[in-house]
Amino acid sequence: MALLQISEPGLSAAPHQHRLAVGIDLGTTNSLVATVRNGISVVLNDESGAALLPSVVRYCADGSVAVGAAAQAAQNGDPQNTIVSVKRFMGRGLKDIGDAVDMPYRFIDATSTGSGQAPGMVQLRTVAGVKSPVEVSAEILKVLRDRAERSLGGALVGAVITVPAYFDDAQRQATKDAARLAGLNVLRLLNEPTAAAIAYGLDNASEGVYAVYDLGGGTFDISILKLSSGVFEVLATNGDSALGGDDFDQRIYCWILEKGGLSQLGANDTRLLLTHARAAKEQLTDNAQTQITAVLSGGELVDVTLTRDEFYAMTQNLLARTLQPTRRALRDAGLGVADIKGVVMVGGSTRMPQVQRAVAEFFRQIPLTNLDPDKVVALGAAIQANVLAGNRGADDWLLLDVIPLSLGIETMGGLVEKIMPRNSTIPSARAQEFTTYKDGQTAMSIHVLQGERELVSDCRSLAKFELRGIPPMVAGSARIRVTFQVDADGLLSVSARETNSGVEAAVTVKPAYGLQEDDITRMLQDGNRHARDDMLARALREQQTEARQLLDAVDNALAQDGGLLDEPAIRQIRKCMENLRAVLDGSDHNALKRGIEALNQATVSFAQKRMDQSVSRALKGHKMSELEN
Repeated sequence: MALLQISEPGLSAAPHQHRLAVGIDLGTTNSLVATVRNGISVVLNDESGAALLPSVVRYCADGSVAVGAAAQAAQNGDPQNTIVSVKRFMGRGLKDIGDAVDMPYRFIDATSTGSGQAPGMVQLRTVAGVKSPVEVSAEILKVLRDRAERSLGGALVGAVITVPAYFDDAQRQATKDAARLAGLNVLRLLNEPTAAAIAYGLDNASEGVYAVYDLGGGTFDISILKLSSGVFEVLATNGDSALGGDDFDQRIYCWILEKGGLSQLGANDTRLLLTHARAAKEQLTDNAQTQITAVLSGGELVDVTLTRDEFYAMTQNLLARTLQPTRRALRDAGLGVADIKGVVMVGGSTRMPQVQRAVAEFFRQIPLTNLDPDKVVALGAAIQANVLAGNRGADDWLLLDVIPLSLGIETMGGLVEKIMPRNSTIPSARAQEFTTYKDGQTAMSIHVLQGERELVSDCRSLAKFELRGIPPMVAGSARIRVTFQVDADGLLSVSARETNSGVEAAVTVKPAYGLQEDDITRMLQDGNRHARDDMLARALREQQTEARQLLDAVDNALAQDGGLLDEPAIRQIRKCMENLRAVLDGSDHNALKRGIEALNQATVSFAQKRMDQSVSRALKGHKMSELEN
């Protein structure tokens, strides 16, 4: 009988009666996972009780990977191998990262192997080799998956993962690839503002038109939603996928450089000052000013005072950049400020006083902040995951989301013909007919694009494919029907069919900025090759945790009731404890297991004596008749 804690009758956890599904907010600064328990959406904490997992990944020379707080603690000392805010790199090339020169990373501007020869997703060189943002994000998702499975006591059916509403097709595909690498079945990619509206709407039984203002660490979204009788209809969405709290940090960083007369900083000093900049931003939420003090690697002392007014002045144009998409979203929805019943604030960056003030002035009302802006997205995603897993009637409420950017194809002259305009409800399919340009033309190149501009050069290329076998005809005689289909994740497939002959070609869009299927296969194979090592490492950690708990329990038991044992019995238990402690920090989980079993066996008689003593104490002073009654 091991000296383990035993639950009181009736207080042990009931077995789960529903399929295990979670909502994951894969954030720029922090990430978290939530699920639905007893009809209520709740965030799942780690072993220390923390809900937020810092979205930080560190690659070590020994091949190990640290994620979360442990990685965050090392970011100043090892900035080139510690990746922060990786979400900003998802589906992006080096030219898309505006402040790359101020970052401490060793970027590799990859080149796509696709036919379009567009630049590929940026890579990062680390001590563990070259890593893509997809691989880095997968490490974060693995930790969240493990946390959920430990908390829920079983394997997950799937997950709803949230993405910024203004993520384009490449960024969405990169997110889905990361989830696949992490061993997650993606039930749906859900727009973050929509997830927040679900959590807020169901929690408050709200009705009417709401604006969801979502300013996270790396992205900004604004969505206009109509909530009515359980229907969540997204009327319009807009935003900036390269604007977030990190940009506010960058302004403080540049201000520190200017004040200190600094330039040409190394990676360690850059990361150190960026960390201080973020801390200063958070301090100014509740304080009128903050002191920034740091000692650089060359011995230079940075000691400056930043006031809230100075911070407001240097970030005014960033706030203005959030209000421009807000105006466009209202215009697309055909609404004015007066039509908005409430404004839901989402994302940790909305805690900044100047942000709340700007939003209140624009909408002429106090924003709604009764749900934690850091957690509301994950809570809404969990509700959607619960529905998609089949745990409750899908007809309880209906979600109607939209695509953020227009989709179309290239036509003669380098122009873009939009087939599916932005803010079209998804899932959706639309088709349009085109024809040949020259006599006898037997093939047509289909170039798929995304964006609002009229020229191909100003939009993002998503894919190219060819329709061959068109019967030779006079120019203008062929009828080529191009069909766009966007699924519930906002991902696109395109087909082209010549209606006279029935010749057809199709492509499931794998954006140039996403990973090729070969890359994903290679990464999955790498994961399978290391699966045994991962399993052994996990078994070792589990045995170490069990050993520590057992040693603590025996120590406490000896301190309380050691008088129940004679000296030889105590010596035997102490010897087993010493043997277990000797292997506690080793790498042999089998030795740990043997040590645990030996200590359990040595304490069997002790546990029985403690149980007898507890029963005797409980019965003392009572008559048999009282016990029978």
